[in-house]
Amino acid sequence: MRLTLSSTLKLSLVVLTASLLSACGFHLRGDYDVPEELSTMSVTSYDQYSTFTRLVKGQLRLNEIALVSPSENVPNLHLLSEGISERTLSLYQNARTAEKELTFRASYRVLIPELGEKTFSTSVTRSYLDNPLTALAKSVERDMIEDEMRKLAASQIVRQMARLKASIESGHMDDPQTGDTHSDYQVNTVQEPAAAGNTQ
Repeated sequence: MRLTLSSTLKLSLVVLTASLLSACGFHLRGDYDVPEELSTMSVTSYDQYSTFTRLVKGQLRLNEIALVSPSENVPNLHLLSEGISERTLSLYQNARTAEKELTFRASYRVLIPELGEKTFSTSVTRSYLDNPLTALAKSVERDMIEDEMRKLAASQIVRQMARLKASIESGHMDDPQTGDTHSDYQVNTVQEPAAAGNTQ
């Protein structure tokens, strides 16, 4: 009897939580208002099997964008490159690196039939403490930070898709200030402050 009541209580809590989330308008899918003209598009990449390419495709699907094979009459998102750079922010007294800053950068091109194409770039910057006494743990932490930066960059790309509505309505992909169809658009996400940690 106790097991039955416990199972019933758990089920009730799950149903109640789901109802509350639905009532407050919470959705797990993407919330970007991508133009109808981009509701179906193709994705090509410098590396079709890279983690970043997979994350970008996942973000597009999350925002209900249908992915199809490349075609002349279908908008295309082409991932041009990605890379991670680092720089030292601070040092310990023994001159070893205490804090590093990582920057993930990606560039991509959006082509819309009859409107043209435009190249964009996005970057995500994070910092973290680099304690040489915990090298293995820091290696794992860095991998997690890099994965998170890739996810944020993929999200930024979809956000930029939503911002193309003005270009679509104007009938061209030119930059309104320069007229350049290949100008870069830089998106910088927030820099995460380093967490408190031990120093030497």
